[in-house]
Amino acid sequence: MRRSLATVAAWFAGLVFFFPVLWMVLTGFKREVDATSWVFTPTLDGYRQVFDRDITPYLLNSLMASLFSTLLVLVLATPAAYALSLRPVEKWRDVLFFFISTKMLPAVAALLPIYLVVKELGMLDNIWTMVLLYTAMNLPLAIWMMRSFLLEVPRSVLEAAEMDGAGLLLTIRRVLLPIVSPGLAATALICFIFSWNEFFFAVNLTATRAGTSPIFLVGFISSEGLFLARLCAAATLVSLPVVLAGWLAQKQLVRGLSMGAVK
Repeated sequence: MRRSLATVAAWFAGLVFFFPVLWMVLTGFKREVDATSWVFTPTLDGYRQVFDRDITPYLLNSLMASLFSTLLVLVLATPAAYALSLRPVEKWRDVLFFFISTKMLPAVAALLPIYLVVKELGMLDNIWTMVLLYTAMNLPLAIWMMRSFLLEVPRSVLEAAEMDGAGLLLTIRRVLLPIVSPGLAATALICFIFSWNEFFFAVNLTATRAGTSPIFLVGFISSEGLFLARLCAAATLVSLPVVLAGWLAQKQLVRGLSMGAVK
């Protein structure tokens, strides 16, 4: 009985989370006048309007900012997590608290100084500005995640590598990374999703050249009120890269998120 109730509850929770996605996909195939109705004649007018407004540059900007920032985060977070887990530095607890404390500052409080600095550097509406901001935004979370994964690596493996004469870089590249690759994939996917969905800094620091996909979605909102079908069609297209990335990395993601759950 308990298993049955747990199964029913899990399915119910899954359907509750999936329903908005289903509604978005279905609404993308409706006419504007039928946007709030379940009875409709499927049409591709919403998708035609999306492509007529040239969504490609926005998708490319989001892809570039998300990919490069994720790569930078992994390159910086992995050695930092190593120094805070397997070879802990002095006062490593203070260092960890410092990293996570940067997430306590509201984004709106940091916007004005960031805007002034970026303006002085002449980097407004620049995709590399977004790459740096997304890297700084995701780095503390990535360090904490990678540290938890590295703590699961048996010390005996590292000692064996040292006895075989492997240096630090060789140990990380040939020993640690293959073991924690599922955790690396999980961290990369989460950072990619956060970067892809980021809106607040993008809407304030970009315009036409470096606008990302969330900025493209805002352009469909109008005071007339008839924009739901077009907006859902655009949102469906914008969601596809993240869904595809999650599907391709699902095995590594499940293994990475479950590392350390079972001893």
